[in-house]
Formats: sequence, C-alpha cells, structure tokens
Amino acid sequence: MPANKKLKWQVPFLLVLIVGTVLILRKQAPYQTDQGLVFGTMYKITYQYKENLKEEIEAELQKVDNSLSPFNKKSIITHINNNTDNTVDSMFTRVFLLSKSISAETHGAFDITVAPLVNAWGFGFKHSSFPDSTMIDSLKQFIGIDKINLKNGKITKKDPRVMLDCSSVAKGFGVDCVARLFDREGIKNYMIDIGGELSMKGQNAQMETWRIGINKPIDDSLSVNQELQTILEITNVGMATSGNYRNFYYKDGKKYAHTIDPRSGYPVQHNILSSTVVARDCATADAYATSFMVLGLDSAKAICAAHPELDAYFIYSDEQGKTNTFFTEGIKKYIKK
Repeated sequence: MPANKKLKWQVPFLLVLIVGTVLILRKQAPYQTDQGLVFGTMYKITYQYKENLKEEIEAELQKVDNSLSPFNKKSIITHINNNTDNTVDSMFTRVFLLSKSISAETHGAFDITVAPLVNAWGFGFKHSSFPDSTMIDSLKQFIGIDKINLKNGKITKKDPRVMLDCSSVAKGFGVDCVARLFDREGIKNYMIDIGGELSMKGQNAQMETWRIGINKPIDDSLSVNQELQTILEITNVGMATSGNYRNFYYKDGKKYAHTIDPRSGYPVQHNILSSTVVARDCATADAYATSFMVLGLDSAKAICAAHPELDAYFIYSDEQGKTNTFFTEGIKKYIKK
C-alpha cells in the first residue's frame, strides 16, 4: 500500500480510537456533584470518579470543623479560647503556622487573634453591643499573634484573654483538605467550592478548563446577586475572594463591614471592594484575600509584586468614586476573551 494512502487510512482510525477511549473513560468515571451546608455556608463539589464520595467528603470537613470552628463547642479552637485545653491536632497546626507566616508578611494586617474585636463588632462567635473607643482600646491589649505560641503540640498564651478566629482561612483550608482527599483517590478532575473559596484541577464534564465568575461587589447581604465582573478560565490552583459587600450592617447611617483591621481595631474603610487571590492552595489564597482587604490597594500591589507565586484581581473605588479594576500580569492568562 502506498505510504500516502496508508497515512490517510491511519488518521481516521486514530481519531475513532481517541474518541472511543474518551467515551469509555467517561462511561467508567462519571462526574459526581455533591452539595450541602458546612462552616455556616454552602458547599458544592464536582468531581470525576467511579462512585460518590459525599460521605467521605463530609467526614473530612467535619474534622476541620472539630479543629477550627469557634461555633463548635467541642472544637480544639473553642477549648483554646476558653482555656480548657491547649492540645492541638495537625490541622490546627497547619493553619496556625500558615497564619503566623502571613501575619508577619503583612505586618499584622492578617492576625487570627482578632477574635475579641470581631465579636465586639457583632461578626463573631460571641455577641456584643456596639463597641466604643474605650472598649476597642481595651481589647487591643490582647490582640497580636506574638501573644500566642505553639510548641510540642500545645498552645501557650501570654494573656488568657487572647482568643482565636480562623474564619479568614478555615474555609480555604477545608477546600484544601477535600482536594487532598481527591488526590489520594487519584481523582484528576474536580472543582471544590466552599462559600466561594475554590480549588480546581483538570477539566469539567465538557472537557474544558473550569470557568469561574467573579461577582460584581454590589451590596448583597442575601447573596442573591449573580452579576459578574469577569470570568476566569482556570485550573490547577486555589482561589479565594474576600469582600465587604455581603457581611455588613448599617448603624446611624454608616456601613460597618465584617473585615476588621487587627491593628486599628475598626472595620476597614479602604478602597478595595473585592479582593480575589489565586495561589497554589486555597488556604493561602483565602488568607491573602482577607489581608489585601485590610491593607488597601497600594500595599496589596506591593505584596503581589514581591510574591510572583500569587496573582490577584482587585475591584476598587477610585478617587472619583468610580468602580475600577486592577489585576496582576499573571491573571491575564485566565481572563476569558
């Protein structure tokens, strides 16, 4: 048979073989979708696997809750906050060490000892009346990650009134725990979403890169706004968004948002409306997204410039009060044309 005729015969055969293989794989490993409630928010997880893993997923998330949720009366963090036990587990250790590192990097803009202030402003796990300046100054005496240490699996405090709130990193860490579960199972394609904190790997059911929308930062306390600022085509990363357009309240005509600056003791009033961070893992992205809300645009840009492994997309209010965007060079490859 002439070479050119042989080649013409082989090409369609190879195409049929490839398509057939893909169809067989699809049949063997369907895409599963699980959803529910965790950490006071919704989760939705899609993954390609031969069987449903919802039970295993929720068991993993329960471990995170048992370690890091201040709303769980029997959790490790609750015992630490109440000074009833100072022994920690591996999950708590990971989050604590990451938090301490990012706190140093951001000069205290990120600090998990912010719990007393978060509670005082009405956004935490203990309810309080609206704080005055005297109360804020009093609480600031025991704010600071330098006032708490971890050694040999035990926490020690310089002041028993020091309390922890890991809500700015725990959801992202929960996402990473599910991702590690999937990696152990050999799952190659998944998207994990816990309250907007995400981890993506591989492709979706249409064999395309995962498409993730960034919401416009419109005041939306009921979480019904679906208007998108942009869409990212993105995979094999962790991603988190922080903003003050959902968890807030008004008092005497002034808006008070849930992101508290640990250094001043007050809710942030910076020009960033929404901070989206892309990193190797979701916990890191989660912590930096919160940090950038506290730091403001210029300082956030400086940290991104110093850390090429981080990418960010900021929606902010400019000097004329108009909504504008800034994104790092690395984000450009993800923005859907």
